[in-house]
Amino acid sequence: QVQLVDSGGGLVQAGGSLRLSCAASGPTFSSRTMGWFRQAPGQEREFVASIVPSAVATMYADSVKGRFTISRDNAKNTAYLQMSSLKPEDTAVYICALSKYEGPFKARVPETYNYWGQGTQVTVSL
Repeated sequence: QVQLVDSGGGLVQAGGSLRLSCAASGPTFSSRTMGWFRQAPGQEREFVASIVPSAVATMYADSVKGRFTISRDNAKNTAYLQMSSLKPEDTAVYICALSKYEGPFKARVPETYNYWGQGTQVTVSL
């Protein structure tokens, strides 16, 4: 069984930065695509970014491209989301997830992931 623990959220002013972490247990982390999603109140879960096991391929939502960077350290079983130039519209609960697949197959779709973290709140103020 895989467990994912998100951390690193908080309150930040617009234009600021935060780094989220996702610590995974179990041996499958290093062989699966990892993703970050976010969910604001009253809205559907939204894809943010994904990264394949070797980290050679990443994908981003258009809304965060150029501002967010996803990375992973397979030796530490940890994925990261570095967020910069934060905007109030980035406010949401951020949730990491482990895909059913090694490759980035349907990586933007929540149903592709079978393990989820508990989420960490990110609030961006004006």
